[in-house]
Amino acid sequence: MDATTMTGTAYDDAVRAVRGGGINADEAANQLIGQMTDQEILGLLDGDSPRLLLPFIPILLDRVPFVAGAVPRLGIPGIRFSDGGRGVVIGACTAFPVTIARAATWDPSLEERVGVAIGLETRARGANYSASVCVNLLRHAAWGRAQECYGEDPVLTARMGSALTRGVRVNTMACVKHFALNSMENERFEVDVAVDEHSLHEVYLPHFKAVIDAGADSVMSAYNRVRGEYMDVNRALLTDVLRHEWGFSGFVTSDWVFGTHDAVVSLEAGMDVEMPLRLLRARALPAALRNGVLARATVLESARRILRTCVQHAATRESAVPSRTVIASPAHRALAHEVATESIVLLKNEAVGAAPLLPLAPATRHLAVIGRLASQANLGDHGSSRVRPPSTVSPLRGLRAALPGVRITSTTGRNEHRAAALAAAAETAIVVVGLDQHDEGESVVTGGVDVGVLGREFGSGPLRRLVIGLAHLASRFVRGGDRSSLTLRPSDERLIQAVVAANPRTVVVLVSGSAILTEAWRDRVPALLFAWYGGMEGGRALASVLTGGEEPGGRLPFVLPTEAAHLPFFDSTAKSVVYDNQWGQRRLDGEGHRPAFPFGFGLGYTRIEHRLLGHTFDNTGGHADVLLTNKGDRKGSTVVQVYAADVSLRRPVAQLLGFQKVSLQPGAETTVRVVLDAGPTLQRDPTTRRWSPRGGEWALQAGQHSPGSWENAVRLRHKEVLMDQEDIPGQAGLM
Repeated sequence: MDATTMTGTAYDDAVRAVRGGGINADEAANQLIGQMTDQEILGLLDGDSPRLLLPFIPILLDRVPFVAGAVPRLGIPGIRFSDGGRGVVIGACTAFPVTIARAATWDPSLEERVGVAIGLETRARGANYSASVCVNLLRHAAWGRAQECYGEDPVLTARMGSALTRGVRVNTMACVKHFALNSMENERFEVDVAVDEHSLHEVYLPHFKAVIDAGADSVMSAYNRVRGEYMDVNRALLTDVLRHEWGFSGFVTSDWVFGTHDAVVSLEAGMDVEMPLRLLRARALPAALRNGVLARATVLESARRILRTCVQHAATRESAVPSRTVIASPAHRALAHEVATESIVLLKNEAVGAAPLLPLAPATRHLAVIGRLASQANLGDHGSSRVRPPSTVSPLRGLRAALPGVRITSTTGRNEHRAAALAAAAETAIVVVGLDQHDEGESVVTGGVDVGVLGREFGSGPLRRLVIGLAHLASRFVRGGDRSSLTLRPSDERLIQAVVAANPRTVVVLVSGSAILTEAWRDRVPALLFAWYGGMEGGRALASVLTGGEEPGGRLPFVLPTEAAHLPFFDSTAKSVVYDNQWGQRRLDGEGHRPAFPFGFGLGYTRIEHRLLGHTFDNTGGHADVLLTNKGDRKGSTVVQVYAADVSLRRPVAQLLGFQKVSLQPGAETTVRVVLDAGPTLQRDPTTRRWSPRGGEWALQAGQHSPGSWENAVRLRHKEVLMDQEDIPGQAGLM
């Protein structure tokens, strides 16, 4: 039940009092706690569902919110959970493009609109808490859940994640996940991440801080260990950093079922709610509180955080309760289409004859659409973030709708000879290849879980061995998980080569959640696009780009290397890993490798020139003024990207400081002011926790992607100013 529909309850009275300014949320939380029994207070600290529901979680997740901490006697609705990274998972809701696709739009204002839509549909489905904001950094393209993040760059991730947070929490509480250093899937329950202080605070945490500053109500702790401690018991990160250093006042929930390892220690470390069932805490906390093993003050501290956050949000969110007519409404479908269009990255567009192959010539009368993914909507992995929309549009269906007067022939490509013959007979061939839920995604079942959380009878003996054995067996057949290769399937590569040999007018469309190596066939293909998992309107958006109705608005949120060896070493079976500050484009820069396509790259259907006019900068941020001119004959868009690097190094490493998406009419000229984030140019002293400029000779450059040369860069005028302890990276440039 939505809190605003309740009347005459203690909780409803508290919300009204906070909304009216009579009391603050802390006072409201204390008043509610004063009316609660110990059993009710302890009930705030874990899920409300019994452990017997564990096997039914996959079935229930898309049907009802999972509730934690409801107290019907006082009208407290509790945390009513829905996942929602690409749309609401409950019922048939709008399926937006996956998060990595939305990162490719480089448009925080558009992402904030997506957040508003997700929040509306979440609330309309009866939930008040959305675990939709995933800001784990993409350290390696093989990570199975790369599609759920915003790419490899901390500044891009911070800007986009903050925008989604602001949008979602207009209607529901926003949860950011998975805190922290969670970027491999198969061993996520066991892997131990070693990281030095500088890499931790200067690379892997700033975007979490930015999202906290943007108003995130809650944080979900990760399954993995950091420096030997599981995240639910990692006081150094959950309390010392998150609360004391950053000032976070919301509540922390565990990742589900196997994300809590000790009922008492996790509470003392700062993890407030065990989700989503009554498991460890239901068994251990009552006795621990009675016996003095658990301090009452610790329990009350978490209870206050939970209730204060819930009351504060209920008092300040949009007052009107949305009806279910907002779900997959025409407005939200149109937004899904717009996002998908803006996410598509045009990587190549060479001339075949007199003109570039794309957009398709208006006189086209016969297309061949080839590939096993051409007739599939292919929305992304089938894990906890899966959305089931009421309708979908595949690439083939989208093209047929956009080109009713064009003959379109199609085949899956399983028979390469038939595919080649079909391509040869057409004016242009479009090959749709890539990945699906079998190749990458959430690994729902793995062999590394601690089944002891299910009860004492699972702690040892034959029952434990049986369940672990079944888990290991199931993990061999489960869909998703980390990728085993960064290339396409061999059959897809053979198909591309067969089609382009039969018809040089071939367009290749890649569908994936992260990088795909293209060296075996890229040089033979004149036109290449990245279309991602494009959501329920993805096929229609792809058609609008191919036909020229819309501009391909996307830019890469990661680097596309020429070899997997140019990325950090990745072992999906590793029990321990070391995370440093060399990954993605930064690693290629530092080692002198040229990418196939650099971070931030993307072409349009017009030519827009950039020129840096000037800048101001200090260690709290700044801005750069960039002159843009559309030299083409059609309207187009670009993403102005501003980078800095220490040019005293033999191989300067580019650091994104800021960006701005801009559309220009043909022949138009404008000056854009790009807000700059100082974070990538700063370093944190591990002892004092103060931030100061890095040494070196820093230079600034504006362009359309990560620069390959720094010869024409301008000296960065870095004026040092006094910074408070809390002024850490992620704050600048988030407006």
